[in-house]
Amino acid sequence: MLTLDSTPDNPVPPGGTLIGVRTRDGLTLRAAYWRAPARRGRGTVCLLQGRAEFIEKYYEVIRELIARGFGVVAFDWRGQGESGRQVDDPRKGHVARFDDYRLDLKAIEESVLVPLMPEPYHCLAHSMGGCVALTGAAEGWLPFGRIVTVAPMLSIRMVAWPAAASAVARSLQALRLGRAFVPRLSHVPGVGALLGLGHRLRGRRYVPHDPGASIATMPYPGNRLSRDPARYARNAAAARAVGAGAVGDPTVAWLAGAFRAMARLRDPRLPARIATPTLILGAGADPVCGTPATERFAARLKAGTILVLPDARHEILHERDPIREDFWAAFDAFVPGSPVPRVEGEARRVAPVEG
Repeated sequence: MLTLDSTPDNPVPPGGTLIGVRTRDGLTLRAAYWRAPARRGRGTVCLLQGRAEFIEKYYEVIRELIARGFGVVAFDWRGQGESGRQVDDPRKGHVARFDDYRLDLKAIEESVLVPLMPEPYHCLAHSMGGCVALTGAAEGWLPFGRIVTVAPMLSIRMVAWPAAASAVARSLQALRLGRAFVPRLSHVPGVGALLGLGHRLRGRRYVPHDPGASIATMPYPGNRLSRDPARYARNAAAARAVGAGAVGDPTVAWLAGAFRAMARLRDPRLPARIATPTLILGAGADPVCGTPATERFAARLKAGTILVLPDARHEILHERDPIREDFWAAFDAFVPGSPVPRVEGEARRVAPVEG
């Protein structure tokens, strides 16, 4: 039975409806929707999660969108949260093909957005969700009138040599190892650095690693996701409550698919095909996805722009209040019907990107 988990610091937003949505290839997705406040409806925002995320992580954002007069749709991609799996171990972050995410979004469109929610439809996408959204917009199948994407996955900074790592992932997949965790082989010289996913070294010894452990439950010091300790702790508690839904490491197939998807988006002709108005929020201190690659992509957009938020790590929506205030100011100015707050004084300027 599908559920929405709640913790003391992260209660379920009131008024939501939880449903199971069947995809064309037979998986069940966990989805939830919140209708817009009466007489204030300004359309619907659909949340497109990043890898290894889950609905519970977005409760704060859902409440903020509802307060702005939007209906909200949230769902777990296949292979994470409480949605269906294509592997036996539910802790594996797996997808057989990245194009399968298109099936997920189509199911949400047909079962939730169109029959249940008011137009216009917009999306708020993070990381991997941004990769899916930008691909769908370029290929013409994205069902949204506007795209807001934060720290989209257009390159992966944690991988030292992406071309070589992509070749390794494809080779392992060809050997029928696509459903295996990406190997952590840093005890073999060079391999851990190549894949960017080696054991952590503490002093002169290697720290044992559980590949099924969620990144959200790692210790706060040195984390790659947020500089807000309270929100980080809240999300860690939510991940523990979700259990296996907060998946661990990706599989070889996921990594190989991610490299293929990012390679498609590197085509310099692709951004010009995106006719959907697009706002990209980059993280100035993102150690997960490469912001310079995102800036190069955005520079070729004909119907879009980018704002880089200084000091933000990868999870802009879970960052410190000043960073989130800048995000919401940009969102409010971009999405039709959203109230634009009065800003006193000069707006904060964008700082150079780290790295």
